[in-house]
Amino acid sequence: MIGMWITIDRQSQLTLARQIYKQICQMILNGTLESGHRLPSTRKLSSDLSVSRNTVIEAYSQLIAEGYLTTYKGSGTVVAQGLHAFDIGVSFNQSPAPKQDKVPLPKEMIDFRTGIPALEYFPRKEWGNLYREICNQIPACAFGYCSTSGVWELRVTIAQYLYRTRGLSCDPAQIMITSGSTQGLSLISHVLQDKQKVVLTEDPSHAGLRKVITTAGCFIEGISVDDKGLRTELLDIPRQISFIYTTPSHQYPMGSILPIHRRLDLIRYAEQNNCYIVEDDYDSEFRYEGQPVSSLYELNPERVIYLGSFSKILAPAFRLGFMILPKELVSPCKKLKMYSDVHTDALGQYTLANFIQNGGFEKHIWKMKKHYGRNRSLLLAELSKHFPGQYEVLGHATGLHLVVQFHNKMFTDKIIRAIANNGVRIYRAGSFYLKENEEHSNEIILGYSHLSSEEIAEGVKIISDIIS
Repeated sequence: MIGMWITIDRQSQLTLARQIYKQICQMILNGTLESGHRLPSTRKLSSDLSVSRNTVIEAYSQLIAEGYLTTYKGSGTVVAQGLHAFDIGVSFNQSPAPKQDKVPLPKEMIDFRTGIPALEYFPRKEWGNLYREICNQIPACAFGYCSTSGVWELRVTIAQYLYRTRGLSCDPAQIMITSGSTQGLSLISHVLQDKQKVVLTEDPSHAGLRKVITTAGCFIEGISVDDKGLRTELLDIPRQISFIYTTPSHQYPMGSILPIHRRLDLIRYAEQNNCYIVEDDYDSEFRYEGQPVSSLYELNPERVIYLGSFSKILAPAFRLGFMILPKELVSPCKKLKMYSDVHTDALGQYTLANFIQNGGFEKHIWKMKKHYGRNRSLLLAELSKHFPGQYEVLGHATGLHLVVQFHNKMFTDKIIRAIANNGVRIYRAGSFYLKENEEHSNEIILGYSHLSSEEIAEGVKIISDIIS
């Protein structure tokens, strides 16, 4: 009797119906139940197993749907024809799901990583209330597919925000909402990819974003930077270029601001070589001396592609960014995005638009500027305390990190490992170059935005203890 071969484990995480289904499957596949074998009625098997008849009906129905069983009127339920016993190498036993053993957590590192906002300050209550309001208020059609370029309301709101805060004027029709600025750069790289052309990038630059460009099939050449950003005097040779990638408002990672004469040189070079400039404006909101720097986009909107992100301002989890495109690139970028993800999360877009419109966004920026400013001041104070007269800070008072150049200290691999073994992770500036640059082994990059006061103080002390 089949009921004798089926065991029920009422402590199992599997439902009773699933247990019956799996054991009958095994008996069919290993030859215990041959083709044509008649199974007991659902009423009989439920009685034998002391389970409800609906449970057995559910198991039988699944087996019939998958072709294991066949039902004939007047003949009951039998094993389907054509199923031959074989070793499938899979066990259908009733062993419980594997338990997740508690793994001891590693010691918490003080990580001076760049670009991480202070996530504990995210206005989660206000955002959650807005999200609920949006879900309750928007029409039913808004829960369907939205425009590939993004929710129109958010695109208009971003255009108004940029004009109000940066004096940047753009057409909302040329704004495309992306899943973070990373997707924007990826779309641009794929659209402009040409094996006969190169992409010029600042050197040093963000290794991850360089990878985004090369993954699209583009070939990269680096252009050196100095304390004034991209060295445009090196752009004196006409060549075949897809685009130039730059961070003019706060060069990543060295922190310099591209002055107007170099901006004009860069625009002229792009015009002469018929190429585009991709301006990554990743954290200009957090400038601690004066207003945000004017954008390169304003100098030639038809030649510059502007990338913006909300990851550094709000939280990376949202994956919300945008780009402002020249008119001729709107259609190809829209087509490519359509066949990659259709569109970016629409409910998040509606919520962000409302958050900007009601003033919550700028209020949050102001709050975070003060917090990050305090962290920056504390980091500088701790550096002065432990390394008096032994260093200088490169770049401008902007962003979420700073670059420290030491006069007589070298951060070798051995030193970096020793610091890490003591619970602190730091990053050499030399590692951000296309080729590891030993000339900059006395420079480290310290991200401070996400660290507590205690972590900043302890981290600098440990660095000092190790290299002293």
